[in-house]
Amino acid sequence: MVFALCGGDARQSGLARLLLEDGHGVRSWALERAELPGGVRACGTAAEALEGADCLLLPMPVSAKGGLLNAPLSEGTHCLGEVFAAVRPGQRAAGGLVSPEARAVAEGCGVRILDYGRREELLAANAVATAEGALGVLLTETDWALWRNRALVTGWGRVAKALAPRLAALGMEVTVAARSPGDRAWAEAWGFRSADTERLSEAMRGCRVVVNTVPALLLTASRLAELEQDALVLDLASAPGGTDFEAARAFGLRALAAPGLPGKWAPLTAAEAVKNAVYNILEV
Repeated sequence: MVFALCGGDARQSGLARLLLEDGHGVRSWALERAELPGGVRACGTAAEALEGADCLLLPMPVSAKGGLLNAPLSEGTHCLGEVFAAVRPGQRAAGGLVSPEARAVAEGCGVRILDYGRREELLAANAVATAEGALGVLLTETDWALWRNRALVTGWGRVAKALAPRLAALGMEVTVAARSPGDRAWAEAWGFRSADTERLSEAMRGCRVVVNTVPALLLTASRLAELEQDALVLDLASAPGGTDFEAARAFGLRALAAPGLPGKWAPLTAAEAVKNAVYNILEV
């Protein structure tokens, strides 16, 4: 097959290499600043990249603000319509975490876009990569050992399930805060303490590390006030996150937003996860 990679971040470089190793042809566009492997044909326009290609392969997420292609490694900005207008009949298109707006633009150009970003095999791999990236941030940003300190993880989704046992393996006393009684019961079954998100302030007292995985405002000013001055708050949720960062600054707390860790800390693993999900969705 011939894949046209349009836009994206460092994951696209790894993805291009993996596709080439599997014997596929690879073209690129809107990736001028990417370190692409030899064998990739860099194109000047979306139309050139897609000419004769079997599949348009878009990044995860597909779109940036304002209906633009997510292309942080491009020299310019590009409208999604510019990409979808270049797709020809018979060509397939796939992207990660396709927004309703991006899907509408695609459909307006007569393009049916497949979403590999919600495939469970990719989500599982990304959860592990996110957890490892979170550990990297915590180890880098603290000047004390995680061992024998208390950590609070908010949420009990894929990332929390990957992160909590890794924190415990480093010797941390881990509490999982979740809204659902069932999730709290499962967290306890896994060997962690649990807390109700409605009573989060109590759970935060004495914690040196708080990791939020919930894309809703949980870490409010009143709750952040319960933390010690040297505590570290790490927010892994999608923008705008779940932390009142202004309040954290006012309290003198270190609060870091760290979305998209797989692409930053483990781009090759993230690229392999994308490749596998794309192969499965295209039945390659």
